[in-house]
Amino acid sequence: MDIKTIEKINKVTRKSMSSYTKFSLALLFVAFVFIYSYAFHGNIENNTFLIIGAVFGAYMAMNIGANDVANNVGPAVGSKALTMMWAIVIAAICEAGGAFIAGGEVVKTIKNGIIDPSLITNPEIFIWAMTAALLSAAIWLNFATSVGAPVSTTHSIVGGVMGAGIAAAGFSIVNWGTMGKIVSSWVISPVLGGVIAAGFLFFIKRNIMFKEDMVSAAKTFVPYLIALMSWAFSTYLILKGLKQLIHLNFFQASLAGIVIAVIVFIFVKSIILKNSAKLSNSRASVNSLFNIPLVFAAALLSFAHGANDVANAIGPLAAINDAIMNAGISSQVGIPIWVMAVGAIGIAVGLALYGPKLIQTVGSEITELDQVRAFSIAMAAAFTVIVASQLGLPVSSTHIAVGGVFGVGFLREYLDSSESAYISRARKRFKKDKKELDAYEKELHTLEAI
Repeated sequence: MDIKTIEKINKVTRKSMSSYTKFSLALLFVAFVFIYSYAFHGNIENNTFLIIGAVFGAYMAMNIGANDVANNVGPAVGSKALTMMWAIVIAAICEAGGAFIAGGEVVKTIKNGIIDPSLITNPEIFIWAMTAALLSAAIWLNFATSVGAPVSTTHSIVGGVMGAGIAAAGFSIVNWGTMGKIVSSWVISPVLGGVIAAGFLFFIKRNIMFKEDMVSAAKTFVPYLIALMSWAFSTYLILKGLKQLIHLNFFQASLAGIVIAVIVFIFVKSIILKNSAKLSNSRASVNSLFNIPLVFAAALLSFAHGANDVANAIGPLAAINDAIMNAGISSQVGIPIWVMAVGAIGIAVGLALYGPKLIQTVGSEITELDQVRAFSIAMAAAFTVIVASQLGLPVSSTHIAVGGVFGVGFLREYLDSSESAYISRARKRFKKDKKELDAYEKELHTLEAI
């Protein structure tokens, strides 16, 4: 047996051990949820349904963490603004914090009004439907994560609820108008994300990167860009991440964002002016100015995601809990702290164990990212959600992020091809001019000989 064969065996063994360890830790979390739900709800009627629902909810939460969180930190990791380890630590803390702090005391158990629960008169059938929705969405997310495909967790649970609802009460239970909006978002989300991301990148390229004195251009434009980012993320956080704690309309949230943006502008302007002498006139130097904003963007996006999307895991579980406890069906229910904990901790566990694969896909495998491109994608995510929420358009953060990555990738290819074409034309002109010059020089020598 040669050394290369031994190395291959060791590599496969280490990979198998790593996969086994991850699976064991995930199973341990599910087992803990099972034991807890059985210990505290073992004496109630229909407790089996609640225990099964809790296990499926934990499974769903881990899959959300493994798949969906990549949208928030993938660009920062791909641009090297964050290491994989720190991205996972920051995202796990912020996701769990967002779920616990701002996840809300009440959720709509039927996500986005996709079905009419009043058409299901038997609570037991309703419980089975919600259990099936949780399991089907979780299995689909698990498969998508295993093949490295970023998908929308919101649309996954919506599809699960729709399918379970049809099985329980027929096609009439589905709100097809809402489904039409969701289908339209499959096009709207990536297109908006791609266009906005490409627009920001083009602006930065044209006004900073293509200038002869990039440092001087950066001193002028970067403070405005980071201030705009502060406004966008403050408004996004108030409207989406903190909507259960702070009840402000768009105008009020925008004013709060403007105040924060002005403070950030003054602070960033002073720092850049102070450190401008240390900056070299290079793209790498300008890119470094976006490192810290990208870290904050990853943290804020993760917090808002945890607050907003934890309902994908715990909404059906909360509905099952309420139906069992009250022997009835409600469109809105309170969330017990233990149900919230299943969602919050499950998302963090799934991210820590299985998140790196999707983070790598979003961050580097679709297109090459640097800090400026990652900044453009983060801005696209915030702006698209803000615009879509005001227009009443349902959008997916996953589709926005992937669309943003493709948008900056297409623009990069376009600019590179344009630059290559320009260089090619310049070379052809040079060769033509050289031929004319050689002919002129030859003619001149002939005249001198005469």
